[in-house]
Amino acid sequence: MDGVYKTYEVARPAGLFGRPAPERVLDAVTNFTLSVRPGEFVSVIGPSGCGKTTVLFLLAGLRTPSAGAIEVCGVPPRAAVREGLCGVIFQQPVLFEWLTAEENVLLPLRLRDPRWWWWRGRRAAHLEVSSRLLRTVELDPFAGYYPDKLSGGMQQRVAIARALTLDPQVLLLDEPFGALDEITRDRMNLELLRLYTERRLTVVFVTHSIEEAVFLSDRVVVMGRGAVGARSSVLGEVQVGLPRPRSLALKEDPQFFLKVREGRVALREAQDSADT
Repeated sequence: MDGVYKTYEVARPAGLFGRPAPERVLDAVTNFTLSVRPGEFVSVIGPSGCGKTTVLFLLAGLRTPSAGAIEVCGVPPRAAVREGLCGVIFQQPVLFEWLTAEENVLLPLRLRDPRWWWWRGRRAAHLEVSSRLLRTVELDPFAGYYPDKLSGGMQQRVAIARALTLDPQVLLLDEPFGALDEITRDRMNLELLRLYTERRLTVVFVTHSIEEAVFLSDRVVVMGRGAVGARSSVLGEVQVGLPRPRSLALKEDPQFFLKVREGRVALREAQDSADT
């Protein structure tokens, strides 16, 4: 992302005597520049409303920048997603309730099948893919279960398996574990780190949790929220520098606490800049 801006026009109520009110705009993202190296894990944190999700949606091609340039794997974001170079995981699993876990995982292949209209006859050729991915997220015994029979953590693991179906190089995640309890969240963090290492993924991860960001990442980008006259939404970075592979024992390491404190100070400064 190079000098990216995203501006939304705010609905304008009628002014006095029915005359149009002055135009109002919301600067969601301002002069956002970010370069992520292949194989790097980068988290984005910041106060609520600072534009973290907008940044992720811009990278996923779900929003169009008002200014600036974006490339993912050397191509425009929409092309990267369409070509399977980039996978996206949202806050909610977004599973189709009428499809089993297996069918949800196979959905990207079904949508790209040139003979999609004869999917019933062609589905068997792709079952090895869904079996392998469900096995990867430790859900192969639940292939035939519908989403309403799965826990929140299991549903999110199905969503991760689906995002990996096309073997992407880049994974974009928007607070995917925010609704989970702490123990399940820890397990999902370890699952994500395992997949990141095994598949040599490049990851951009949006979260509200400083501890989660430090535990997972090589680098944490700190965003600020819409202060008038702000030169950039990016207020700073925390270089984590903790060794990999990582286990939950890392959270008891003094160096971990120091990095969390550094992130907390940066986040507090971002909040203060927004308040002023």
